[in-house]
Amino acid sequence: MWQSRGPMLFHLGLCVGAAGMIREWFVPIRREKGRSRLICPGGTMADKVRRQRPRRRVCWALVAVLLADLLALSDTLAVMSVDLGSESMKVAIVKPGVPMEIVLNKESRRKTPVIVTLKENERFFGDSAASMAIKNPKATLRYFQHLLGKQADSPHVALYQARFPEHELTFDPQRQTVHFQISSQLQFSPEEVLGMVLNYSRSLAEDFAEQPIKDAVITVPVFFNQAERRAVLQAARMAGLKVLQLINDNTATALSYGVFRRKDINTTAQNIMFYDMGSGSTVCTIVTYQMVKTKEAGMQPQLQIRGVGFDRTLGGLEMELRLRERLAGLFNEQRKGQRAKDVRENPRAMAKLLREANRLKTVLSANADHMAQIEGLMDDVDFKAKVTRVEFEELCADLFERVPGPVQQALQSAEMSLDEIEQVILVGGATRVPRVQEVLLKAVGKEELGKNINADEAAAMGAVYQAAALSKAFKVKPFVVRDAVVYPILVEFTREVEEEPGIHSLKHNKRVLFSRMGPYPQRKVITFNRYSHDFNFHINYGDLGFLGPEDLRVFGSQNLTTVKLKGVGDSFKKYPDYESKGIKAHFNLDESGVLSLDRVESVFETLVEDSAEEESTLTKLGNTISSLFGGGTTPDAKENGTDTVQKPSEKAEAGPEGVAPAPEGEKKQKPARKRRMVEEIGVELVVLDLPDLPEDKLAQSVQKLQDLTLRDLEKQEREKAANSLEAFIFETQDKLYQPEYQEVSTEEQREEISGKLSAASTWLEDEGVGATTVMLKEKLAELRKLCQGLFFRVEERKKWPERLSALDNLLNHSSMFLKGARLIPEMDQIFTEVEMTTLEKVINETWAWKNATLAEQAKLPATEKPVLLSKDIEAKMMALDREVQYLLNKAKFTKPRPRPKDKNGTRAEPPLNASASDQGEKVIPPAGQTEDAEPISEPEKVETGSEPGDTEPLELGGPGAEPEQKEQSTGQKRPLKNDEL
Repeated sequence: MWQSRGPMLFHLGLCVGAAGMIREWFVPIRREKGRSRLICPGGTMADKVRRQRPRRRVCWALVAVLLADLLALSDTLAVMSVDLGSESMKVAIVKPGVPMEIVLNKESRRKTPVIVTLKENERFFGDSAASMAIKNPKATLRYFQHLLGKQADSPHVALYQARFPEHELTFDPQRQTVHFQISSQLQFSPEEVLGMVLNYSRSLAEDFAEQPIKDAVITVPVFFNQAERRAVLQAARMAGLKVLQLINDNTATALSYGVFRRKDINTTAQNIMFYDMGSGSTVCTIVTYQMVKTKEAGMQPQLQIRGVGFDRTLGGLEMELRLRERLAGLFNEQRKGQRAKDVRENPRAMAKLLREANRLKTVLSANADHMAQIEGLMDDVDFKAKVTRVEFEELCADLFERVPGPVQQALQSAEMSLDEIEQVILVGGATRVPRVQEVLLKAVGKEELGKNINADEAAAMGAVYQAAALSKAFKVKPFVVRDAVVYPILVEFTREVEEEPGIHSLKHNKRVLFSRMGPYPQRKVITFNRYSHDFNFHINYGDLGFLGPEDLRVFGSQNLTTVKLKGVGDSFKKYPDYESKGIKAHFNLDESGVLSLDRVESVFETLVEDSAEEESTLTKLGNTISSLFGGGTTPDAKENGTDTVQKPSEKAEAGPEGVAPAPEGEKKQKPARKRRMVEEIGVELVVLDLPDLPEDKLAQSVQKLQDLTLRDLEKQEREKAANSLEAFIFETQDKLYQPEYQEVSTEEQREEISGKLSAASTWLEDEGVGATTVMLKEKLAELRKLCQGLFFRVEERKKWPERLSALDNLLNHSSMFLKGARLIPEMDQIFTEVEMTTLEKVINETWAWKNATLAEQAKLPATEKPVLLSKDIEAKMMALDREVQYLLNKAKFTKPRPRPKDKNGTRAEPPLNASASDQGEKVIPPAGQTEDAEPISEPEKVETGSEPGDTEPLELGGPGAEPEQKEQSTGQKRPLKNDEL
């Protein structure tokens, strides 16, 4: 079909006005150079099709086929984003007709807690899992993202264990990481738990979009290093998601801000600071917005990340933990002297206190004090205590002192001052704490803080816009995004040098591959010279001096990978007569900020002389085409993104100036050209920061998650079957006492049904607990079959009045139509006698069937199966309507016959006393319909004394006006000629 001719592009127009976003959305198909496109100016698809009516009915069939294909294709077009916060996540989708919409979860909320409860036979997510945190805190996992990419000796692992002592963490000797030990049978890695959450987010998006979704953009904190980013990608693979990009959450927020303020961006640079304090961390970002000129689309808006500062542990969670500790101390003081246990030793009580601390933090943001109270906190003892905002601020005083830190880091990395920042915008839930805003306002020296962005949903909206831009199914207005490298990456290697004759030493070299705050995605090529044998080099992080000592400990290994090259020496043996141009390593820092080594090549060149006689015509043509497209050898120094690691050999290469002029007799000889040979070098990577899961282990994790998902679906299906059976029993028992059901059933029939329903209810209470889904469905099918006759009789009686009334109306209108058709004069008659007789026969048969069936039904008792069936009434109506529609269509497209002319050349007129029905009605064919009737003959000319070839003068309007019809001697207007208007 036409889909294969090119990608289908859905134009997503996003404009912002005073009332909000104006959505220009997807409309009809237009062919452009073999590509099927959907174009966006106003109107729905149906409106457009109606405006462009095809000339022939076959066109409608073609349009229907195209629309059917379009609808089938649109079922797989949606993309999604997941803003994965520490405490909650926001999911957004884009699909045809729904641009950039936040997904509502099963509780109809716009954000979902990132919590998972893992039990032996079931799992809970979101709000359901949050409610389970009190009952089963050990099996309820939260804030597990803090363990992604962390080895067991990381300070973050120890911090997590101190914050949530109810969780048992076990050691994985293979990867030096930790696992959650739920029970002796249940053990999950942080990546597997995140994979469950991502799979759950996809199920929410698919339910909301009503179609399958696989492509996603996922937000990650900007401070995630390589190990943490790879861990998120592995979790997404376990969930079966295709990650279009891992986008930094601060970049997604900046993109959302820019997209909805596109009209405010101009060629003058605007510097905006975003201060994002969430639950687990704080990030400050300086972004520059400006219109720039691009090769592809001309002037387009651009955002550039100029500076970044962060604090990994400063956020709302730490404030809540401080409050929880305070509440625990107050409760212990209230029970002092009762020999009670410390409330901190009770996981359920601590889970209740953390939930109350979260609520208390929110309330104190708007009130000076509040009463914390928990019923039955521990040992059936209630807790109640008053907490003031002043107490809360004293508890978190050291945290508030850390608020300006990320601001200073961002300014230093951007090499800017506060005077260059136009506005500071708040993002994240923890920025709602008044003390945070006070300290921040003082630190930035502004009159006020910007609150003109949705602090909770901005990152999700920016990420889903990026998802639409990366998807092949959509086309969005371009917005250039230039993200920045937070952690510099360099290449280190050691080579032997000869400082003096006979004296050799090892020299350690470092070359920066991706510099701090440099843009990405980006590709780089490092060239190693003076190597003719196999060697190793190392990829490590660069200078991390901007991180504090504690941050460096949390960061983990600063060594990324050791690269072992195999086959360098063999490549030199293979091309002994060629000059080596070095060993080139091709690196890629992709859109997700993940570094990869694409390939390593050994490159050689030599000069080749081709005589004019030996050069074939095909070679000449090839060289000409190559030159037209910029072919030929490019010097290494000009290679895009290439950093030369070693200086070139000291031997000077002869340039054009060093070549002696050729004798005059040899000028016809073709100049020597360079031949380039590339040999692939084998690469062995030794990952040093955090080994990825081996493919077999990854496959096991994928299967484990799939089995859990299948088990959950089976459980849901069983619960649905049990609920359906229970609902059917109660509803049917109630119906047996309703008059309309008693009217069509005997006492014996109702007693039989009631007995079977009671037995099924007893079975469901006793044995139904262990019944399978199949057993439950079979029991329901058995009861429905028992009640089928009763329900059928009731439904039929409900349908009779409406169906019979419609049949009577159709019969009456059909009879009137037939009567009118027979009154048409013979000269104007468009229907044949056979057609009218056929319609009359169908009308009479339908009347006869109706009367006979009603009479037979009246003789039957209401408890018997009726003979008057609604489906039979509908069939009779369809048969009659088909005959009437045939005649109506014939009348619609039939042209009136031409009138016979009298002796004066005028048409015969009907008698003055003729009725309107006798005269008939002229039917105007649809636009574009070719007339089959013969053209009207031209009337005889009226002698006017004009010379042959003269034309009648225009009497009105001057040149270009329409000619007025001339009166004939009969007093009638002559007919217009075929070329007259």
